[in-house]
Amino acid sequence: MRLLQGPASVNFASNELHVVKAKQNSNHDIHHSFTVTMQADRRRMNAPAGGTAPPVFITPKDTQIQRPKRTRKPEEHRKIFLRTGVVPSASGSAYYEISPDPSTESKQFLTPAASNLKITCTVHGPRPLPRNAAFSPNLLLTTHVKFAPFATRQRRGYVRDSSERDLGVHLETALRGVIIGDRWPKSGCEVVITVLEGEEDGFWVESSQGGKTGGWGMMSVIAGCITVASAALADAGIDCVDLVSGGVAALVSSNGSEEYILDPSPPEQDIKAACVVGYLQTRDEITEMWMKGEAGAEAETLIDNAVKASVMTRTVLADAVKEATELKLSKLPEVANGAPPTAKGKGKDVIMTG
Repeated sequence: MRLLQGPASVNFASNELHVVKAKQNSNHDIHHSFTVTMQADRRRMNAPAGGTAPPVFITPKDTQIQRPKRTRKPEEHRKIFLRTGVVPSASGSAYYEISPDPSTESKQFLTPAASNLKITCTVHGPRPLPRNAAFSPNLLLTTHVKFAPFATRQRRGYVRDSSERDLGVHLETALRGVIIGDRWPKSGCEVVITVLEGEEDGFWVESSQGGKTGGWGMMSVIAGCITVASAALADAGIDCVDLVSGGVAALVSSNGSEEYILDPSPPEQDIKAACVVGYLQTRDEITEMWMKGEAGAEAETLIDNAVKASVMTRTVLADAVKEATELKLSKLPEVANGAPPTAKGKGKDVIMTG
């Protein structure tokens, strides 16, 4: 069928094609006019990798870009939001968020606000391994950590880079010592972490001017990944020896002296060294430890402070798991006389006495 048999006009703004089609009859000329909506072009132009910023015409006297200052005490942790069961299609899931201290945000409109730490975790399994897989007497654990493209100021790619694979290895080490793997032979479990918004590696002015930020934000990210993965494993019903919580502490330079702080925020301090641990409070064991920087002889003190931070995180973790368990139990049918509910079509067990 030929569409264009007469003059046509195209409106590129509305993607419409107006066609006038003439048909010659014996006595009259009949003109048909109709509009055809053109399919939009699916090709897209990729944005620049580093992003762009509009020009701002302002004098330095009108605004001052100051580095945010920490108003929390050295042993005070930021507020944590943790919830389980956010993805119904997964065996277990959890959402973890740390909000910045409102008092640390600058009042100037040109200064970007401090970033949040937002992480989601989904657990798929345990499920049987493929038939062609080798026999495994224990549960095969697989961890996958990925930053969303919009998670950081520098746009992330869709393929995992070396830093994301490194975080996955640290997370697997922290969880492998917690899961009771011999209860699921010939089975596998996959833990998928998605970082929706990552911690800043340093003050944004230093990074924009080409300065080195040190990558300290990764320490807070892996601590959050450990905590949210532990909550997701508990939501999936996978047996573990204990709840593992992540905590991070740092050695910072303040007014010419050095001090230890819990839950550091890289834009607020000049960090010299940092340590993150995965800690089991009930068993008093460390399943994962990652230290970065130059701590020297004070490394043991830095580890002790990281353990203190993980103990604070465990309080939120235990409350979230307890709340989710109580919610699941409230949805179960009521049981009379303390007997367990029986499945439909099955008789009750006969108790033999005498």
